[in-house]
Amino acid sequence: MPPLLHPALPLLLGATLTFRALRRALSRLPLPAHVQADPLRTWRWHNLLVSFAHSIVSGIWALLCVWQTPEMLVEIETAWSLSGYLLVCFSTGYFIHDTVDIVVSRQARASWEYLVHHVMAMGAFFSGIFWSKFVGGGVLTLLVEVSNIFLTIRMMMKINNAQDLLLYRINKYAYLTYFFLQYAGQRTQGTFLLGILLMLDIMILIYFSRLLRSDFCPDRVPSQQHKDKFLTE
Repeated sequence: MPPLLHPALPLLLGATLTFRALRRALSRLPLPAHVQADPLRTWRWHNLLVSFAHSIVSGIWALLCVWQTPEMLVEIETAWSLSGYLLVCFSTGYFIHDTVDIVVSRQARASWEYLVHHVMAMGAFFSGIFWSKFVGGGVLTLLVEVSNIFLTIRMMMKINNAQDLLLYRINKYAYLTYFFLQYAGQRTQGTFLLGILLMLDIMILIYFSRLLRSDFCPDRVPSQQHKDKFLTE
């Protein structure tokens, strides 16, 4: 079937439009005074609200998928379930929405790490969406959204000039990286996904180092970087 007629496309479009509608709805909510005083903080606040909603839904959904289909923990290439497939489509729709939001809002330079992350994540998820490979791997990858819930809360507290909530990303995709390493010399698709997972490892380490500097060495972070970067807010 030609890619333009692939049945997953309506799912991706629907998920993307859902997050767009959610963004518009959340933008009508009252803003904290400290956030409202700065247009950039206002955009960040709305962007993080959508991210927070995605993390809650996808994190819990991923846990349910693993509970319903435990073979995903072992056969992450071939294990498949309708719920897991819909979850991967749902999260891909979020990444598409957030990429467009960042670019249209002219925040691409300040948030380039997010764009790189989203492009790599979408590249990996397309394997499950269009070729039904590594759906289980995609679901396991989305388990990190559980910790992302607390990371997003911490970032929103800092943007609002509230008390810090010190939490870190501890999921380094180690298990997935090891698994795809076994496929690197055997399967072209495994090699491609290995590269993506290794890059995601690097991105997470960058995020982690910024959180450490922000919380423990704020004087070493340039003031302009404090202003422009998500993860030093």
